[in-house]
Amino acid sequence: MTLKSDPGNFFEDFVVGDELVHATPRTVTEADAAIYTGLTGSRFALYSADTFAQDMGLEGAPIDPLLAFHIVFGKTVPDISLNAVANLGYADGRFLAPVYPGDTLRAVSEVIGVKENSNGKTGVVYVRTHGYNQQDQEVLSYVRWVMVNKGDVTKPAPVTVVPDLPSAVDPRELPRRGYAMEDYDFTLAGAPFGFEDYEIGEKIDHVDAFTVEEAEHQIATRLYQNTAKVHFNQFAQSQTPRGRRLIYGGVAISLARSIAFNGLANAAEIIAINAGAHVNPLAAGDTVFAWSEVLDKADLGDGLGALRLRLVATRNLPCTEFPYRDADGKYLTEVILDFDYWAAIPKRG
Repeated sequence: MTLKSDPGNFFEDFVVGDELVHATPRTVTEADAAIYTGLTGSRFALYSADTFAQDMGLEGAPIDPLLAFHIVFGKTVPDISLNAVANLGYADGRFLAPVYPGDTLRAVSEVIGVKENSNGKTGVVYVRTHGYNQQDQEVLSYVRWVMVNKGDVTKPAPVTVVPDLPSAVDPRELPRRGYAMEDYDFTLAGAPFGFEDYEIGEKIDHVDAFTVEEAEHQIATRLYQNTAKVHFNQFAQSQTPRGRRLIYGGVAISLARSIAFNGLANAAEIIAINAGAHVNPLAAGDTVFAWSEVLDKADLGDGLGALRLRLVATRNLPCTEFPYRDADGKYLTEVILDFDYWAAIPKRG
């Protein structure tokens, strides 16, 4: 028998400095955007209506940045996280240009760190991924780290390299958009609140909630062409302590962002990711709630500001009292996501 299938990379296969050019470019369509809306319930006007986007000086409604992120992320899975135990976190992410229906996205990653775990069976791999459109314009970049199984536990541990990552994207380095804000319609956007109305330290309970169905998270993950085994192979997962498929963490991010519309309707566009952690697993049948905290504010000029937001998502626990960590600083077991990002928001002036 000849072996033509690819088993994916295991932890010992990653070498710091290696460049990974990922297969299968993906042309993003209006159908993708519609399915994404159907799976997440996202209501941000900028990504829902060509007319709304055109009033801001754009050619039409762009693709939600998280959809672009998930598609680029999906390109990387066969090379980086096919044999993953779990995706652990994100940092230093930047959304550099809008993505429109008809754009073709491709991805390239660089291995920037490796660290074997003490059990000798798994290790953490750090990569920086760049997403490009059909004109070779970089549209986004981010760092993520993922726990990956070893294929051969007898292989010696590599020299540990943990990259030095910023705690947050410097506000002075946030991508500028140059939108035309004179005709921005707060009523059509869904809320009257602009940059001036949010205070550092303010917390918002987003009130709404979504119960995740098995079919929904499977369709969402396939939409992004994410092939990680932990999301699909129930036969294999039934033999693990967890006993069931792990929902792709991006599903939790997108659902929480969709819920955050209620309270942050005008903070539609994610422009940078400061940090993110999937702190507890999400399973089918769980109900997702979310709350946000304003961590910082920045003036972007031209009628725009930016809010630095902590988005916390929980499972089966309403967020009336803003659940987060216990007295010892450990995440509550109901917390599934801690996501720190910058979002652009118009000024009312």
